[in-house]
Amino acid sequence: MIFVEYPKCTTCKKAKKWLLEKGVDFEDRNIKDDNPTAEEIKSWMKKGNLPIKKFINTSGMLYREMNLKEKLPTMSEEEITELLSTDGMLVKRPILVTDNFVLTGFKEKEWEDVFNDH
Repeated sequence: MIFVEYPKCTTCKKAKKWLLEKGVDFEDRNIKDDNPTAEEIKSWMKKGNLPIKKFINTSGMLYREMNLKEKLPTMSEEEITELLSTDGMLVKRPILVTDNFVLTGFKEKEWEDVFNDH
């Protein structure tokens, strides 16, 4: 299980604390130091049955600076995936990747439900 996070992100800190409290064993990965590749994002989309928009950090400064709210609707999934692979700060976090599922962002109830189902 891979926990992809930005250590300064408060949501990531909450998710990590939740995982540790549950005794979940995971590999920690800093999204800033080790940005997901386009191939990884595609594979996670497929594994999690998630649309590309679930991987876009719409609340980040870089998202606003690049005016992505305007640009993304005209971009293909391939172009968006390539863009996300250029900078970890464009990617929604945390991301939890397991053999069976992928979760983006942290909503405790959602994570609880998914863990209980698997």
